[in-house]
Amino acid sequence: MFINNKIVMYIIMNANSKKILDLIKKERIVTSNEVAEHLKVSWNTAEKNLLELVIDGQINKIKKVGVNLWMLK
Repeated sequence: MFINNKIVMYIIMNANSKKILDLIKKERIVTSNEVAEHLKVSWNTAEKNLLELVIDGQINKIKKVGVNLWMLK
């Protein structure tokens, strides 16, 4: 059975998005590194998932010196 890689990535992103939103609801403000550790993914993957949530209008990014902070809108 052939499964399109884009479909698999979409399913994984949705699962990660829900985990990220649950984490932010619990912690109120999180860093990219905290999200990466929570999801057990690289910092780059966590950042990509977080930016997708910003584009979707679900979270806000706050840029501080040396760290990105993320919170619900």
